[in-house]
Amino acid sequence: MTEKLTRDAGGAVDDIIAEMRRTFLDEAADTLRALELVVEDARHDRLPQADMVHRVRTDAVSLRGQAANLGLSLIATVAARLEDYPVGTRQLPPRGFDDMEVFIETLLDIVEGRISMDTEAAALVRKLPPKAGFRVGDIEVRDVEVLLVMPYGAAAHFVERELQQCGYRTHTIGNTFDALSIIVRTKPDLVIVGAVMPDLSGIDLVMGLHAMPQTRNIPTALITSLPPEDDYLKLLPPDVPVIHKGAQFGDDLADALDRLFLI
Repeated sequence: MTEKLTRDAGGAVDDIIAEMRRTFLDEAADTLRALELVVEDARHDRLPQADMVHRVRTDAVSLRGQAANLGLSLIATVAARLEDYPVGTRQLPPRGFDDMEVFIETLLDIVEGRISMDTEAAALVRKLPPKAGFRVGDIEVRDVEVLLVMPYGAAAHFVERELQQCGYRTHTIGNTFDALSIIVRTKPDLVIVGAVMPDLSGIDLVMGLHAMPQTRNIPTALITSLPPEDDYLKLLPPDVPVIHKGAQFGDDLADALDRLFLI
């Protein structure tokens, strides 16, 4: 009797989650189709670009959070890319509107079943447009994914710009717990982590990545303002390059990329 009740209760929970997912997917499709119109209005100057970016990022954050809560990780991963795409740009480059449409169409394809929820996220994100932050036309974008785990702000924007000048595809996450799930799903070619992060420190994240079989082979580097002799840095695995902020940043970054065979 107890076993039957347990099975019935479990089935009821599964039914509730399935219904919540169906409702979310229907609402997400409506949201994304509305976003297509927002982007089109901004393209033709019927809506200020800043308003479009705010609307896109707001809806992307909402989609990412709801999808993650419902276990729809592929939607959450792509929505996170859409959310991050315009960060650090005051004016989108000419390709920006087309890129926005690619993100939205990809999300619609997932939501409406044309792209399977079981699709490998690592392969899918590499087909998405690179971030809009760097406008120099003669920089060739390489098929190298760099995940930057740092609080959003001027420092993160500076580091990201340096990486974009090297032709790398970049994505920034401002939270170490969110970063962990993104790293497991998308398997970036390099993860650069800020040492000082809220909740879970960057050093703890790096140590955790090197300890887990799924992530131990993903190259990582730490960026910090701590002095080289700081005891906390001694906890790092010996093969993790340390990039120091300040005058030696450029040399340290180049050395890290060289040590990790990315240049």
